[in-house]
Amino acid sequence: MKSLQENMIEYRKQLKKGAIQKAYQGLMQFMMSLKNHFSNKYPDFSTSGSIYYGYMDMTYFSVVPGSLKDKGLKIAIVFVYDSFHFEIWLSGKNQRVLAKYWKIITESGWDRYKIAPQGKWTDSVLEHILVEDPDFGDLEDLTRQIDQRAMIFIKDVEGFLAKVAA
Repeated sequence: MKSLQENMIEYRKQLKKGAIQKAYQGLMQFMMSLKNHFSNKYPDFSTSGSIYYGYMDMTYFSVVPGSLKDKGLKIAIVFVYDSFHFEIWLSGKNQRVLAKYWKIITESGWDRYKIAPQGKWTDSVLEHILVEDPDFGDLEDLTRQIDQRAMIFIKDVEGFLAKVAA
Protein backbone atom coordinates (compact mmCIF):
# COMPACT_ATOMS: atom_id res chain seq x y z
CA MET A 1 0.00 0.00 0.00
CA LYS A 2 1.39 3.35 -1.02
CA SER A 3 1.86 6.14 1.49
CA LEU A 4 -0.13 9.36 1.33
CA GLN A 5 3.00 11.12 0.03
CA GLU A 6 3.42 8.61 -2.79
CA ASN A 7 -0.26 8.89 -3.69
CA MET A 8 -0.08 12.69 -3.65
CA ILE A 9 2.90 12.65 -6.00
CA GLU A 10 0.92 10.46 -8.44
CA TYR A 11 -2.18 12.62 -8.01
CA ARG A 12 -0.17 15.74 -8.82
CA LYS A 13 1.27 14.09 -11.94
CA GLN A 14 -2.20 13.16 -13.14
CA LEU A 15 -3.56 16.64 -12.41
CA LYS A 16 -0.77 18.21 -14.46
CA LYS A 17 -2.06 16.31 -17.49
CA GLY A 18 -5.34 18.22 -17.19
CA ALA A 19 -7.78 15.46 -18.16
CA ILE A 20 -8.93 14.74 -14.61
CA GLN A 21 -10.01 18.33 -14.01
CA LYS A 22 -11.82 18.56 -17.34
CA ALA A 23 -13.60 15.23 -16.83
CA TYR A 24 -14.58 16.11 -13.26
CA GLN A 25 -15.86 19.56 -14.26
CA GLY A 26 -17.83 18.00 -17.10
CA LEU A 27 -19.34 15.39 -14.79
CA MET A 28 -20.33 18.06 -12.24
CA GLN A 29 -21.89 20.19 -14.98
CA PHE A 30 -23.82 17.17 -16.21
CA MET A 31 -25.04 16.34 -12.69
CA MET A 32 -26.23 19.94 -12.24
CA SER A 33 -27.94 19.81 -15.63
CA LEU A 34 -29.57 16.49 -14.69
CA LYS A 35 -30.77 17.90 -11.37
CA ASN A 36 -32.23 20.91 -13.18
CA HIS A 37 -33.87 18.58 -15.70
CA PHE A 38 -35.71 16.72 -12.93
CA SER A 39 -36.62 19.98 -11.21
CA ASN A 40 -38.06 21.49 -14.38
CA LYS A 41 -39.74 18.39 -15.82
CA TYR A 42 -41.28 17.22 -12.53
CA PRO A 43 -42.41 20.34 -10.65
CA ASP A 44 -44.37 18.15 -8.20
CA PHE A 45 -41.07 16.68 -7.00
CA SER A 46 -38.93 18.45 -4.44
CA THR A 47 -35.35 18.54 -5.66
CA SER A 48 -32.38 18.93 -3.35
CA GLY A 49 -30.94 22.41 -3.36
CA SER A 50 -27.43 21.13 -3.79
CA ILE A 51 -25.44 18.24 -5.14
CA TYR A 52 -23.40 16.03 -2.85
CA TYR A 53 -20.04 16.02 -4.58
CA GLY A 54 -18.51 13.30 -2.45
CA TYR A 55 -14.91 12.20 -2.21
CA MET A 56 -14.67 10.79 -5.72
CA ASP A 57 -16.63 7.80 -4.44
CA MET A 58 -20.09 9.04 -5.40
CA THR A 59 -21.86 12.20 -6.48
CA TYR A 60 -25.61 12.51 -6.13
CA PHE A 61 -28.68 14.67 -5.77
CA SER A 62 -32.08 13.78 -4.45
CA VAL A 63 -35.61 14.15 -5.71
CA VAL A 64 -38.66 13.66 -3.53
CA PRO A 65 -41.94 12.70 -5.16
CA GLY A 66 -44.91 13.88 -3.11
CA SER A 67 -45.98 10.29 -2.49
CA LEU A 68 -42.69 9.60 -0.67
CA LYS A 69 -42.27 12.88 1.17
CA ASP A 70 -44.75 12.16 3.97
CA LYS A 71 -43.04 8.79 4.51
CA GLY A 72 -39.65 10.46 4.97
CA LEU A 73 -38.33 8.78 1.84
CA LYS A 74 -36.42 10.23 -1.08
CA ILE A 75 -34.84 9.12 -4.32
CA ALA A 76 -31.14 9.63 -4.99
CA ILE A 77 -29.68 9.79 -8.49
CA VAL A 78 -26.09 8.65 -7.96
CA PHE A 79 -22.93 8.50 -10.04
CA VAL A 80 -20.68 5.79 -8.56
CA TYR A 81 -17.02 6.36 -9.40
CA ASP A 82 -15.60 2.86 -8.82
CA SER A 83 -18.10 1.13 -11.09
CA PHE A 84 -18.45 4.25 -13.29
CA HIS A 85 -22.21 4.01 -13.64
CA PHE A 86 -25.42 5.73 -12.61
CA GLU A 87 -27.63 4.25 -9.94
CA ILE A 88 -30.91 5.15 -8.31
CA TRP A 89 -31.50 4.61 -4.62
CA LEU A 90 -34.52 4.63 -2.41
CA SER A 91 -33.24 6.51 0.60
CA GLY A 92 -34.61 8.17 3.69
CA LYS A 93 -34.25 11.34 5.67
CA ASN A 94 -32.57 9.49 8.56
CA GLN A 95 -31.45 6.07 9.78
CA ARG A 96 -34.76 5.39 11.53
CA VAL A 97 -36.68 5.81 8.28
CA LEU A 98 -34.15 3.69 6.40
CA ALA A 99 -34.44 0.88 8.97
CA LYS A 100 -38.25 1.01 8.93
CA TYR A 101 -38.57 0.68 5.15
CA TRP A 102 -35.71 -1.82 4.89
CA LYS A 103 -37.67 -4.04 7.29
CA ILE A 104 -40.96 -3.54 5.41
CA ILE A 105 -39.39 -4.42 2.07
CA THR A 106 -37.33 -7.39 3.27
CA GLU A 107 -40.23 -8.89 5.25
CA SER A 108 -42.58 -8.49 2.28
CA GLY A 109 -40.32 -10.55 0.03
CA TRP A 110 -40.44 -7.88 -2.69
CA ASP A 111 -37.34 -8.49 -4.76
CA ARG A 112 -37.80 -6.34 -7.84
CA TYR A 113 -34.71 -4.31 -6.89
CA LYS A 114 -31.53 -4.98 -4.97
CA ILE A 115 -32.03 -4.50 -1.26
CA ALA A 116 -29.09 -2.60 0.17
CA PRO A 117 -27.11 -4.33 2.90
CA GLN A 118 -27.80 -2.67 6.22
CA GLY A 119 -25.00 -1.30 8.33
CA LYS A 120 -23.78 1.70 10.23
CA TRP A 121 -23.17 3.86 7.13
CA THR A 122 -26.04 2.72 4.93
CA ASP A 123 -27.57 5.47 2.79
CA SER A 124 -30.16 3.44 0.92
CA VAL A 125 -32.88 0.82 1.18
CA LEU A 126 -33.00 -0.17 -2.50
CA GLU A 127 -30.38 0.28 -5.20
CA HIS A 128 -30.68 -0.14 -8.94
CA ILE A 129 -28.32 0.52 -11.84
CA LEU A 130 -29.81 3.07 -14.24
CA VAL A 131 -27.03 3.22 -16.84
CA GLU A 132 -24.25 0.63 -16.73
CA ASP A 133 -21.86 2.20 -19.24
CA PRO A 134 -22.80 5.86 -19.70
CA ASP A 135 -22.03 7.55 -23.01
CA PHE A 136 -20.94 11.05 -22.11
CA GLY A 137 -20.66 11.82 -25.82
CA ASP A 138 -24.46 12.17 -26.04
CA LEU A 139 -25.64 13.94 -22.90
CA GLU A 140 -29.17 14.43 -24.21
CA ASP A 141 -29.63 10.69 -24.68
CA LEU A 142 -27.96 9.95 -21.34
CA THR A 143 -30.38 12.34 -19.63
CA ARG A 144 -33.30 10.64 -21.39
CA GLN A 145 -32.13 7.18 -20.29
CA ILE A 146 -31.68 8.24 -16.68
CA ASP A 147 -35.04 10.03 -16.64
CA GLN A 148 -37.02 7.14 -18.16
CA ARG A 149 -35.42 4.48 -16.00
CA ALA A 150 -35.69 6.60 -12.85
CA MET A 151 -39.41 7.09 -13.45
CA ILE A 152 -39.93 3.34 -13.81
CA PHE A 153 -38.14 2.79 -10.49
CA ILE A 154 -40.16 5.54 -8.79
CA LYS A 155 -43.48 4.19 -10.11
CA ASP A 156 -42.56 0.66 -8.99
CA VAL A 157 -41.66 1.87 -5.49
CA GLU A 158 -44.82 3.97 -5.25
CA GLY A 159 -46.93 1.00 -6.37
CA PHE A 160 -45.29 -1.34 -3.89
CA LEU A 161 -45.67 1.09 -1.00
CA ALA A 162 -49.33 1.68 -1.90
CA LYS A 163 -49.94 -2.10 -1.65
CA VAL A 164 -48.17 -2.64 1.67
CA ALA A 165 -49.81 0.43 3.20
CA ALA A 166 -53.27 -0.74 2.11
